[in-house]
Amino acid sequence: MGFFQAFKLALKSLAGNKMRAFLTMLGIIIGVAAVIILVSLMQGLTGEVTSMFSDLGTEVLTVSVQSRGATRTVDDEDFYEFYAENNELFSAISPNVTVSGMVKQGNNEYSSSVKGVSEEYMAIEGYELTSGRFISYSDIEYYQKVCVIGSYLSKEAYNGNAVGNTIKVGGNKLTIIGVLEETDDSTEGSSDDLILLPYSTACKIGRTQINSYSFCVADTDNISYAEEVIDNYLYNIFKSDDYYTIINMQALIDQMEEMINMMTMVLVGIAGISLLVGGIGIMNIMLVSVTERTREIGIRKSLGARRRDIMRQFVIEAGTTSAMGGLIGIVLGTVFSIVLGDAIGINATPTVLAVGVSAGVSIFIGVLFGYLPASKASKLNPIEALRYE
Repeated sequence: MGFFQAFKLALKSLAGNKMRAFLTMLGIIIGVAAVIILVSLMQGLTGEVTSMFSDLGTEVLTVSVQSRGATRTVDDEDFYEFYAENNELFSAISPNVTVSGMVKQGNNEYSSSVKGVSEEYMAIEGYELTSGRFISYSDIEYYQKVCVIGSYLSKEAYNGNAVGNTIKVGGNKLTIIGVLEETDDSTEGSSDDLILLPYSTACKIGRTQINSYSFCVADTDNISYAEEVIDNYLYNIFKSDDYYTIINMQALIDQMEEMINMMTMVLVGIAGISLLVGGIGIMNIMLVSVTERTREIGIRKSLGARRRDIMRQFVIEAGTTSAMGGLIGIVLGTVFSIVLGDAIGINATPTVLAVGVSAGVSIFIGVLFGYLPASKASKLNPIEALRYE
């Protein structure tokens, strides 16, 4: 008996017992669909997290110094000197100062993010201007009360004509010298809802100190080495790493992806139990089928069917049952992945690899669990099989 003939007989057998065939496939359908949904959602989540962290700058190292209790400290001049000594490693630096205080324009109040930065901050963050100019070195040197605002404030408070106007931060009047190009959706609380001013001015009007420093690495391949250089510099000053922290966005992304991949493997393993149950269901039904078709097997053997022909027939039937269940599971898994992804706001479209692996696993399970019933059928004595009632 050829492969295609055995395949036709398998389809005929499934068509003759539709309800039983569907119930047999159910475990495979649920298992394959669950695997595809979980893998797709976790891959979509990985992409979303990676994109989110990448927007913060994978080439940027953020250094925070807490010198309270330390015998020595570092200030912006020390960091600028360090930056100059390592100018082949870093392309930009910016002290960062967070300013708290009410933002007002006329009688209107806003909850915008206010931050003091250097003239190189625009290059670090990759900002572009729609009008005006960015903060300059002289603005920082002479504590100028100027600022650059995001597109949200420009549209909301000034109808798009903000340059030259003033805005109050914590009761201090600042002149708007530039407007940043939209990077988000220009809504309240978005990344477009911000005010940037010289960090020297921010320290003065906010009565605060520099919170952190952003170092832009010239070559992302050297980011680990750059982190090590900064760490050695600060450790030599403080003699302890308790007084500073260095945040490497690329390292955070790698750790996050590793954690999500581990979670994916655990979830897929749990979903794989359904495939195991489905395989056991196929084996059970195939054993019943062998018992029901004992006389048929006896007739085939008496007409010259070899042991391998009988085995091939039942293995192909089990594989076909599992493959059809896998196909239905793939369709359902794909549809539900896209629907659930849209519902939670991530791209959860199944990959070709996920679909291919699911299809292969479903066929493998059918063949694996169909082997025992097929072996039993092939070993039946034709005379005893013909006598079976």
